[in-house]
Amino acid sequence: MNWFQNFWAHLHTVRHHRKLVRQHCFAVGLYRQGLLHDLSKYSPIEFFAGVRYFQGNRSPNDAQRKAVGYSASWLHHKGRNRHHLEYWIDYSAHGKHRMEGMEMPVPYVVEMFCDRMAASKTYRKEAYRDTDPFDYYQRSKDHYLIHPNTQKLLEQMLLWLRDEGEEAAFLHIKNEILKPWKAQKHT
Repeated sequence: MNWFQNFWAHLHTVRHHRKLVRQHCFAVGLYRQGLLHDLSKYSPIEFFAGVRYFQGNRSPNDAQRKAVGYSASWLHHKGRNRHHLEYWIDYSAHGKHRMEGMEMPVPYVVEMFCDRMAASKTYRKEAYRDTDPFDYYQRSKDHYLIHPNTQKLLEQMLLWLRDEGEEAAFLHIKNEILKPWKAQKHT
């Protein structure tokens, strides 16, 4: 593909992904997060890297990382989007000044779940199955710096999706995660 084709293909991929995340977030009641999800992907540093390294079946960040040794696009993206666990990595307040995952606020963990499901649907297309986000997580989790509570919550949602399907997972999230979180927040 040439640059012009990559431009339109990447724009379509970003718009499609954002649409799916918006639908998933709306299904669980996270309207603001659904509307604002991944807007940084339209910034020049992220968008034009996406065009240059577009592949269609996986993130262009991987190709940029292989080509130049790091992904400026990813570094920009994860620093501006709280639904990424990497946003929440900081020096430990306890111990020997080591990096660790901080506990993520519940709505961002839910958005992360929605994002993972949408990414799987976007890249797997017709081959997508509700087991894909869990399978991807399983292959990747060994290198994550993630707070144990955040990990437990994310894994629970991924298992609901894998074992019971999308509609049931959304109902569980709405009633067993977000509803109690909102009630606790307002007490």
